[in-house]
Amino acid sequence: MVKTKNKVILSAVTLLAAVTLAGCSNGNSSSSSSGTTAQIKLKSSFKNSAATDKNATKNGTLKLAEVADSPFQGISDPVLASNAADSHVFSPGGLNNLFNVDKNYKIIDGGLANQKLDRKAKTATITIRSNGKWSNGDPVTAKDVEYAYEVLGNKESTTSQYSSDFENIEGMAAYHKGTASTISGIEMPDGEKGKKVVIHFKHMSPSMKFSGNSFIWGAAEPYEYIKNVPIAKLASSEQIRKNPIFTGPYKLDKIVTGESTSWVPNKFYYGKKAQIGHITINVVSSNNIVKAIQSKKYDSVVPSASGEVGGTSYKKLKNLKGYTKVGQPALSYSYFAFNLGHFDTKTGKNVADSNKKMANKSLRQAMMYALNVDDVAKKFGNGVAWRGNTLIPPVFTKYYDKSAKGYSLNLKKANKLLDDAGYKKRNGSKWRSDPKGKKLTIYFGGMSGNSITEATYQDYLQQWHKVGLNVKLYGGKPMEMNSFYDLLQKPSQNKIDLWTAAWSLSSEPSQSQLYGETAPFNMGHFVTKKNTELINKMNDSSAWNDKTRTKTFKQWQEYMNDQAGVVPEEFNYVWQPVNNRVKGFDFSPANNELFSDLTLTSSKLK
Repeated sequence: MVKTKNKVILSAVTLLAAVTLAGCSNGNSSSSSSGTTAQIKLKSSFKNSAATDKNATKNGTLKLAEVADSPFQGISDPVLASNAADSHVFSPGGLNNLFNVDKNYKIIDGGLANQKLDRKAKTATITIRSNGKWSNGDPVTAKDVEYAYEVLGNKESTTSQYSSDFENIEGMAAYHKGTASTISGIEMPDGEKGKKVVIHFKHMSPSMKFSGNSFIWGAAEPYEYIKNVPIAKLASSEQIRKNPIFTGPYKLDKIVTGESTSWVPNKFYYGKKAQIGHITINVVSSNNIVKAIQSKKYDSVVPSASGEVGGTSYKKLKNLKGYTKVGQPALSYSYFAFNLGHFDTKTGKNVADSNKKMANKSLRQAMMYALNVDDVAKKFGNGVAWRGNTLIPPVFTKYYDKSAKGYSLNLKKANKLLDDAGYKKRNGSKWRSDPKGKKLTIYFGGMSGNSITEATYQDYLQQWHKVGLNVKLYGGKPMEMNSFYDLLQKPSQNKIDLWTAAWSLSSEPSQSQLYGETAPFNMGHFVTKKNTELINKMNDSSAWNDKTRTKTFKQWQEYMNDQAGVVPEEFNYVWQPVNNRVKGFDFSPANNELFSDLTLTSSKLK
């Protein structure tokens, strides 16, 4: 299962409908709300009581679809991959995860490695199981665990996962700057080929108990296999792109870059042995996925905590004969973000720029109040999607602030905010100019998607036009996903002022990797002293008190809603149809052997 245990990754926006949205948002205030929870209730497992067909299981093929409107990049390394599609198509290999987790993503014993925290000594001890091996038969060693931090922290690395949180490790800051060749705070007591790694920290954080935290990396690197490749060139190497090795239940059999991966059982896997003889994962566009499932070309989509099938697909597939629906709250959300600065490559920090076009908070707030995401979600979400009210989604039940208002439609308030801030129509113009009287044109960016993507964006543009803002779609049309993110991830870009995108989230809700001062993923470069203080407080010594940590998360949500540098668009319920010939399907967080559990009850799809 793709649980995104280790990291945050970029995701395509799953849009909601297959019909035009024009004229959907006409009122001055939201006349109705889609609520704060999903309107459907599904279970995360499929209790198939049919008998397993041993021949079909051993010799058959489980056929999965990866819903994407762009080719996957093909970066198999969890440290270097930043795209959800890459994590999905390589998921049968286990993504080299070290730890098992419970239903709350808390790290438990029994995985490739166990973890022991010592608050007094300020250490984490990671012990690799004796029979842990890579899919080429090489043993998993202490160096494989340590080398992940070298790839992560190397100043020449192409990773987007690094943030200042990792500098809580003794010696990481010096290594990242290039003033030290090793990370002094990571020791291997039994040598590089041993099974134990001890990490020394400046301070301990309660988030370390959970997978996906931003202090302890949760995956290994095959050091012996990649050691001769310079870290700067690792992402483009054959070892990562063409012939990657893994630690999970399946090993890669074939890859057609951008299009498909296929898998066979990994005989060196330490855990429950894979039972299905062959797994294929093919990229299918969002326009074609419904027809492909209806035609029974696929057993399901790739199991994912962030979801691949949207509300329109739910309506069309929910009663499909031969399939069972499974689902749970998504570990993801879509959002709007504003371009507010740049990334300083010398200091490794995001820098706010008060001269940026979107630097005025009132302008940002007004643009959000001008939209009617409630009605869009209610009309086309089919109970699967609803307007997001904070930047912490409901899947994090302890920290999510369900009382937050967020931004519902209020054209009157939007107009007043713009008027009071000096964004006025001058000299008979239909468009507002900026407070200095200069012409104001705002460029909005979004990814290409299914058949209604452009109509959705046009609805947003119409709403902004209603309040007198001249907002145009950058390039005149939605962008291909890889090109879109390539542009946004440039250290400084002035082409897109505002965009909508989506996150597939880490399973631990700390925000430093997304919106921290040193986070490469902070593509809007939102930086304030208050934001940094609150993000740091999520993991400082006070955070060991759970009430204090919960309060901090809710203060951060309130602050971010007020600042409107990044604003939630929609939350969703992740669901997928599973063909009734598949047995043993359970994609809940606590199932650490999803792909190993699967069997088939028939040689053909039901």
